Amino acid sequence: MSVPLGDETRAAPATVQLPRQAETLLVIQADPAGSPPLPEMINAYGGRVRVRTARNLTEVERLLTDEVHCILVDLALGDLELLRQILDLAPRHAVLVLTDEDDAERAAEAVRIGAQDYLFRDEMDARLLGRAIRYALERRRADVAHRQLTESRLRAQENARLERGLLPTPLLQGSELRFAARYRPGRSRALLGGDFYDTVRTSDGTVHAMIGDVCGHGPDEAALGVELRIAWRALILAGLCGDHLLATLQQVLEYERSNEEIFATMCMVDISPDGRRAGVCLAGHPAPLLSHSAGLRLLPEDGAGPALGLLSRARWARTQVELGASWSLMLYTDGMIEGHIGEGRERLGQDGMRTLVAQRLAQGAQGQTLLDGLLDDVRQLNGGELADDVAVVLLDRG
Repeated sequence: MSVPLGDETRAAPATVQLPRQAETLLVIQADPAGSPPLPEMINAYGGRVRVRTARNLTEVERLLTDEVHCILVDLALGDLELLRQILDLAPRHAVLVLTDEDDAERAAEAVRIGAQDYLFRDEMDARLLGRAIRYALERRRADVAHRQLTESRLRAQENARLERGLLPTPLLQGSELRFAARYRPGRSRALLGGDFYDTVRTSDGTVHAMIGDVCGHGPDEAALGVELRIAWRALILAGLCGDHLLATLQQVLEYERSNEEIFATMCMVDISPDGRRAGVCLAGHPAPLLSHSAGLRLLPEDGAGPALGLLSRARWARTQVELGASWSLMLYTDGMIEGHIGEGRERLGQDGMRTLVAQRLAQGAQGQTLLDGLLDDVRQLNGGELADDVAVVLLDRG
């Protein structure tokens, strides 16, 4: 490849300073030994820009190291297929092409398929080469940043659609009960964590609700939580309940978990068709909070069993609870009560949560407004976002 410096009347200075990124230039030419040397260039630290030469794709693969920041390809080597191969081989490098002035159409095609710029052989001098390399580096950097941003946005949109699709739609058609729920994952920028919940009304009029928590906060725990929720809904619709249902869910957990240390807590509630009574099963999970005419109280935990996945032959008792004519029942995960109070180590706890709920109820809050206010209170006391996932479900009959 011949790279003339131009005539004496328009010759540029012998050296051109390039940005730090242009420390090594890879030149692809047919006959490196027989071609005039490129103009000498210096980097931002005053050192010489190194030039490597290659005659074919095999040599390009050998010489294309992390030190190379720009590639100069002579289109005289052949058709544009070689350029395509180089672009595939070096997707993050700046690429310039060199051609004759009467081959402008092919030069433009080279830019269209991915090169950052082109140079005409008869017009190039030291200043033009240096400027073209600088522009190519900036364009490649902008191209890479734009592509990464686009890919990130597409990935975020896909994840959001997936995670929203995995959140449950309550099946309460025909029920007089009102439903509200809030969910805040602990993972940064995630929509779904290891907590899960669901609510289903069966054909006999019974309303079944549950909430659970897979230990951990990563995507694997989130996926396992979704599996347990879907399995619970299927088993409820198939007629299972209580101890038998939890034992089956434990089998699902044991088959699907990534290691034997993974467990899940769960609270299940079944509300009678007349809405006045409920059965409660606890598997290592905090007891629901009941609000009715007599005040606020946590339901008893006397019959609670272990979390799913801890004991292979565990049993879970079902506790009968009288709800009354007008009530609200709140199911929640431990992320709600494990936030701190101020800068100390003191946790909010169930008593602190009950106090916050009582204050919101006294202000007339209910449904989604109640849950939003409660989560805001918990976050404020914690001094910011909670570290753990938080899920909360509210059912009420007024």
